[in-house]
Amino acid sequence: MATPWIATPCFAGLAMTNEKRFRTAVSTEHEAQVNETLERLHAADDLDTVEAIRVEALGKQGWLNALMKTLGKMSPEERQTEGPRLQGMRARVADAIEDRKAVLEAAALEAKLATEVIDLTLPAPQMPQGSVHPVSQVMDELAEIFADLGFAVATGPEIEDEWHNFTALNMAETHPARAEMDTFYFPDRDADGNRMLLRTHTSPVQIRTMVGEGAPVRIIAPGRTYRSDSDATHTPMFHQIEGLAIDRDIHLGHLKWTLETFLKAFFERDDIVLRLRPSYFPFTEPSVEVDVGYSNEGGRRVVGGHGDADGHAWMELLGSGMVNPRVIEAAGLDPDEYQGFAFGCGIDRLAMLKYGMNDLRAFFDGDARWLSHYGFSPFDQPTLSGGVGARA
Repeated sequence: MATPWIATPCFAGLAMTNEKRFRTAVSTEHEAQVNETLERLHAADDLDTVEAIRVEALGKQGWLNALMKTLGKMSPEERQTEGPRLQGMRARVADAIEDRKAVLEAAALEAKLATEVIDLTLPAPQMPQGSVHPVSQVMDELAEIFADLGFAVATGPEIEDEWHNFTALNMAETHPARAEMDTFYFPDRDADGNRMLLRTHTSPVQIRTMVGEGAPVRIIAPGRTYRSDSDATHTPMFHQIEGLAIDRDIHLGHLKWTLETFLKAFFERDDIVLRLRPSYFPFTEPSVEVDVGYSNEGGRRVVGGHGDADGHAWMELLGSGMVNPRVIEAAGLDPDEYQGFAFGCGIDRLAMLKYGMNDLRAFFDGDARWLSHYGFSPFDQPTLSGGVGARA
């Protein structure tokens, strides 16, 4: 009967010795590969080379990452030995890469700074400067002029209700301005059932001021207004200023003097001539259109002079009139005791006439080149003593 073969202790010891020798040889080979990588990093003279070495060693397909993946096939005892060794190799290479990158980046920065020498004796470079929009400048000019005439600046909401925007101003339900093709309406209604809309003029500010403060009143109401219209001289959003004076014994002569004084100060000319023509507005009675004389100079309208003089003509500039008694009554005042006048005109149009701009749409394009040409310095503050148009 054959005797079965049994591994003796000497054969087992031999197998373990051979395995140990194999592991030692592999470890030596890995160590040599790490040392070679470190030497290449030390010799690298640009960041692109460092990055290539990093990808070769630590990238997704890098040889160090490949070694790390072999840990999963090892026994627990082998992982206890090989894991720390491989992690140490990986850490040495990663630290060497970061150190070399830091050295090369510092050297690149030094080289860049050496080429960017600043001569401190030269004048400082001019920084880009912003400018004040012509509309904002004109608003400041108007506020300065009317403040000298005793008018306060009043403001109100741009989202209004029908009562303040139309009804209280004696505008009938059938008035064309109330049509949806001319006015931007919201689907909402207020607590009283009035439709909400974007205000079509700043006249609601007059109503709110009379209701809230009573009489006497002397205000201007500048601000944004909205109408469904767009061409070279009209935009869906534009700026308007309206004035209101309510007191006892006010008459049309006060209105004419106020407008004449305002326009002479604004255009900075003493030869401003006004022509008042009868007109109709539902919120004033009587109502007058105000024309000014002008001449054409180099294709530009220049306000000034008599409209009937040679080379001159008349141009409609604003609407005005005595406040309709129904409007005064709607605001809670007694029309038998109080009278007043009101006027309104477009701020954008005033700016176009004074500073020679032809297309209203350019006001809202946000073109920095246009603003640098027509804009104003923040230091050009309008004053009556220095002339409200600080820079023409």
